Amino acid sequence: MKVLVVEDDVDLASQIGAALEEAGYTVETAHDGETGDFLGATEQVSAAVLDLGLPGMDGIAVLKSWRAQGLGFPVLILTARDAFADKVAGFRAGADDYVLKPFRMEEVVLRLAALLRRAAGHASPEIAAGSLVFDTATGLATLDGLPLKLTAFETRILRQLMLNLGRPVSRTDLAEQLYDGETDRDFRSIEVLIGRLRRKIGEGRIETRRGEGWRLLPGDPE
Repeated sequence: MKVLVVEDDVDLASQIGAALEEAGYTVETAHDGETGDFLGATEQVSAAVLDLGLPGMDGIAVLKSWRAQGLGFPVLILTARDAFADKVAGFRAGADDYVLKPFRMEEVVLRLAALLRRAAGHASPEIAAGSLVFDTATGLATLDGLPLKLTAFETRILRQLMLNLGRPVSRTDLAEQLYDGETDRDFRSIEVLIGRLRRKIGEGRIETRRGEGWRLLPGDPE
C-alpha cells in the first residue's frame, strides 16, 4: 500500500519513510504543502502522514483541499504537543487521527495500520483467509500457524489482497501500491510476484479474474 508522507523536516520525513517501508509500505514524500497537495490528488495513495506546520500551504489547507476534492483516504496528522487548537482544526478539516511530536516511529506505523484496517472494514489487526493470517500492524504472515518468509514486494501485494479480501484487485491498483512515483510500472513483474506469492501461500488461494485482476479467497482452497 502506498503512503504519502508530507513533512518539511527532511530528516524526520526520511525516518518516517524508512519505518513505513520496513513495515511493508510504499512511500511517497513531499516537503512542502503544495507538493503534498498535488501528490495526494494525483497519486493513488492509501493513506497520508501530514505535518501541520508546513511552509507555504500549511497542513490544514492541504487537508481541506484533499477533502474538497473528494479524497477520502485516512490522514494521520503530526502536531506539536502544546498545539491543542491545531488538533481541533485538523479534525474539523477531516483528519482521522493524530500523533504528538516528539513520537516513536513505531507509534506512527501502528496508528497508520489501524486507520487503514478500519478503512477496509476490519476491526482486528489480524486478517484471516482460512489458515492464512496477515497482521496488518507488523506485516507478518503465517500459514497454518507457521511464519511465511516474504519479500517486501510480496508483503505489499499480500497486504493489498488481504485488505480487499474476497474482492478483485486490478493490476493497475497493485502497481500504484507497489511502486513510487519515480519508478516505472512494470506490469509483467507483478505477474511474476503473484506467481511467487502463490507458491508460498498455496496455488489455489489467489484467483485470477480475467479483466479484473486477482482475488484472494476468503477461506482455504478446497
